Amino acid sequence: MTASALESQLVVGAILFILGMIGFLTRRNLILIMLSAELMLHGVSVNLTAFSRYHGNPQGQVFTIFVLTIAACEAGLALSLILSLYQRRKSLDISLWSKLGEDDLAVFTSPPTAAPVAPADPNADLPHLTPAGRMPKTPGPNQAKT
Repeated sequence: MTASALESQLVVGAILFILGMIGFLTRRNLILIMLSAELMLHGVSVNLTAFSRYHGNPQGQVFTIFVLTIAACEAGLALSLILSLYQRRKSLDISLWSKLGEDDLAVFTSPPTAAPVAPADPNADLPHLTPAGRMPKTPGPNQAKT
């Protein structure tokens, strides 16, 4: 394989990856986002096989098989998630992912709080360690814990 053939294959792989990245970042439809992620994985696979063939070893091609296997698993999981979201919301808009919650649950709102008050002694609530070699002071039976 010549260097010009390697360069052309690397350019094709880079174009596929860039188109996938642009689609992933700009689309709002879940199916198009998933297809853009697949396009990025295939762009990486083209580059792996190009380097593998240029260097004359099969490692890049074997790694491409693993990448394609992971891409197939990712497609299956993503489609199942997309189907469940569509059954629930009847839309494939990405903004609906943030609104996945139980319909009958109340929305949590924190109560208004006053300005925070600093404690008088910042170490009052912290436990105190006994120095090494001394017995810890324990309250007697008639004394309360402090």
